[in-house]
Order: sequence, then C-alpha cells, then structure tokens
Amino acid sequence: MWNRIQTAVELIYPPRCLGCGDLVTSDFGLCGPCWRETPFIGGTICECCGTPLPGETDGHRIECDDCMQDPRPWGDGRAALLYQGRARRMILALKHGDRPELARPAALWMARAGREILRNVDLIAPVPLHWSRLAKRRYNQSALLAWHLGRETGLPVCPDLLIRTRRTPVLDGKTANERAETLAQAIAPHPRRRHRLAGQTVLLVDDVMTSGATLETCARACLDAGAEQICVLVLARVAKDA
Repeated sequence: MWNRIQTAVELIYPPRCLGCGDLVTSDFGLCGPCWRETPFIGGTICECCGTPLPGETDGHRIECDDCMQDPRPWGDGRAALLYQGRARRMILALKHGDRPELARPAALWMARAGREILRNVDLIAPVPLHWSRLAKRRYNQSALLAWHLGRETGLPVCPDLLIRTRRTPVLDGKTANERAETLAQAIAPHPRRRHRLAGQTVLLVDDVMTSGATLETCARACLDAGAEQICVLVLARVAKDA
C-alpha cells in the first residue's frame, strides 16, 4: 500500500534537482551537471577550519597560515563546500530564498565532511540568530542544518543552547578585527541551557564560515560556561585563494 502511495506522489511531484530544477532519480539530489559544478571540498585541508590546502597529507596535523597565526578557540573544524558558484547560490536560497528543504541534503554533505570529528561529539548546537531576524526570516538556517545533522548522526541537538543577547549589524564586508569587535559580548549561553555545557564536547554548526569570528564568539561562550572542547562544522567555507 505504502509503495503505491509513494509511486502516486512521485508521479504528481517527481523529484527535481536541488540546483537547477531538472528531473532527477531521487528526492533531495543533484543532477549530473549540477553535481560536477558544486564545489565539494576534498583532499588536503586545514584541520582547524576546513579550508582546502595544496600538497599532500603527511600523517601530521595540518593547519592553514591563518589558524596557525591566530589560534582558534576550538579544536577541529570541517566544511563541506567552498562558498562559490552553485554552492553559494544554494546557500543563499536556503538563507534568504525560503528554501528550508535544502537543509536536509546539506546536512548529509556536512555529515560526510565531518565524519572524523563527529565520533567524539556529545552535543550539537547551531550558531544563534537574533529574535528580530528570526521573526523576519521565520527560521534559523543553522538550526535547520543542526537538526538534520542530529537526525543523520543520532547525536542530541540543543537548538537554543546559545542566544544572541543583542542584534548586530550584517558582517559582510567587515575585516576580521571589525567582525570580532562587533560580536563582542553578543552571544551567550541560554540561562536555562547552561548546565548542558558542563564537561561536554560541543559541535557548533553554521552555514558559512568567513573569518570565523562568529564561531569564535560562540566557542568562547561555550568554554566560559564549562564546555570541555569545541569543534565546528559548516556547510561552506570562504577560502581566500579558491
């Protein structure tokens, strides 16, 4: 019975590519051309922020120049995509184009990119959105990614572990220092969720990492509240030389 219902639904609403809308063989998939044009990150990467690096791995930890020069307050970090081309268009559609259904396949890509660090995670938490922006946008794309990631991995998710204590201006176009100054004291643990941080390894989830200033603020807030270790996993990474 269920198979017949599913077949009927597929006839009425056939699966379409998330990138271009062409017909595909399964839900939440990409057609061949869109898959080839989507910049998935692979090969040698910075193990702290996920940005791709030249050369081969040598069995030792590898970090990019930025992470070595200014150490992050988290341990490991991964990203599924480069923030460019088709990936950028999909993320903007998720974030501003009222396409929340994109979060499910995106979380699957993130789970694959972060499989090494997910083994030691106790709790998943998204980067928070200020209530005024949440009211306007209707959903927090990072919370959607975290929720689907939790479903995929079986790990617990706390969508309101962190809160925005004040609204900050858009960070696009700001330098790393300006981003850090803007975000200072703008993110804190939720008063009723603070106890969930004690001694835990927390995975912070966001859609895009640019300078990492937002994730750094979130990581410090968690560590100050008693978290043992922080990891980060983002859908896309802005890479300088990409």
